[in-house]
Amino acid sequence: MNTLFLANANAGGGNLMMIVFIVAIFAVTYFFMIKPQKKQQQKKMEMMNQLKKGDNVVLIDGLHGKIDSVNTKDKTVVVDADGIYLTFSRMAIQQILPSSPASAEPVSATPADTKAEDQAESEPEKEPDSEQKPEAPADKPIEEKPASQSSDAADDQEK
Repeated sequence: MNTLFLANANAGGGNLMMIVFIVAIFAVTYFFMIKPQKKQQQKKMEMMNQLKKGDNVVLIDGLHGKIDSVNTKDKTVVVDADGIYLTFSRMAIQQILPSSPASAEPVSATPADTKAEDQAESEPEKEPDSEQKPEAPADKPIEEKPASQSSDAADDQEK
């Protein structure tokens, strides 16, 4: 048992190295994990404070909508999703989409595009010969039922 204590006394430098190693692990963890997470959280809080009525947003579940009202007291927003008004926490907003009025307007076609469309419409579509179905053979006459049988069947249905 005394040899165990003597071995620990001689390895005093090992304990110091272990403490330095643990401190280095905490420093690396802080700079690579905790600090970037705090920056993201701060950026998201700034985004939440800038919310206003009419902003187009994407929620964390992928729902797209437009902000109808912002309640700073309860920290909630009312989102208009195609006429359906839903209330969410402000933290449920993942992203604010840039509003671009130019993208809402339909894009007019250029003259070259309209010429190509007119040309495509004027040409009849040609079907390959291999896909055409052969007509029924004219050798077999179509058998018709006698009129007496068809009228009997109609009388039976009426009864």
